[in-house]
Amino acid sequence: YLLHGAGGDEEAWSSMGRTAQILDNLIQKGLAKPMIVVMPNGNPNQQAAQTFGLPTTEYDWRNPENRNLYVKSLVEEIVPFIEKNYRTVAKKSHRAIAGLSMGGMHTLMITANYPDMFNYIGLYSSGVDFTLIEKGEVPAYANFDGKLAKLAQTNPKLYWIACGSADGLMPANKQLTERMTKNGLKYTFHESSRGHLWSNWRQYSLMFIPQLFK
Repeated sequence: YLLHGAGGDEEAWSSMGRTAQILDNLIQKGLAKPMIVVMPNGNPNQQAAQTFGLPTTEYDWRNPENRNLYVKSLVEEIVPFIEKNYRTVAKKSHRAIAGLSMGGMHTLMITANYPDMFNYIGLYSSGVDFTLIEKGEVPAYANFDGKLAKLAQTNPKLYWIACGSADGLMPANKQLTERMTKNGLKYTFHESSRGHLWSNWRQYSLMFIPQLFK
């Protein structure tokens, strides 16, 4: 499950992330296992990418109640749909999730709230918002330390975090790793050069994907 960032949609990882080409090359070289990649639309007000011209609905992203929508939808609607309609192995050991920026925040919260769902977790330049976390107004963000500690107990096989040295989100990502260490959650942190760029996120996929399902 590969999640896009703010301003993106289900086409972003294909068009700008070059995911198909990256996967094809890694698999052809024997560096990655064949896998199904699900790239959903993480904008609750959209039916699909805006290039389809479908009507959108009014959506107040500032409303704390709306902050739970995608976290819940991915686990309780999207994953069951995929596992019903595609040849998957419906076990934690055969599920991976990663996301960039906003999608990284979604990935963080999905795995914190559903610790038994994913065994491989990747945060690319994650849009961690500690202001929202500390306020505790959003149920999915509440009791953050407790949720990290519970996730640590499930012992995910890989928790991989990457961020660019010039990325404005680096301080928040460093703070996140400190909270993970505090709560006993093991992770790998990669600091690249440059900032909040697709060139980094494509590189992160090249590094993260070969570690999956092994």
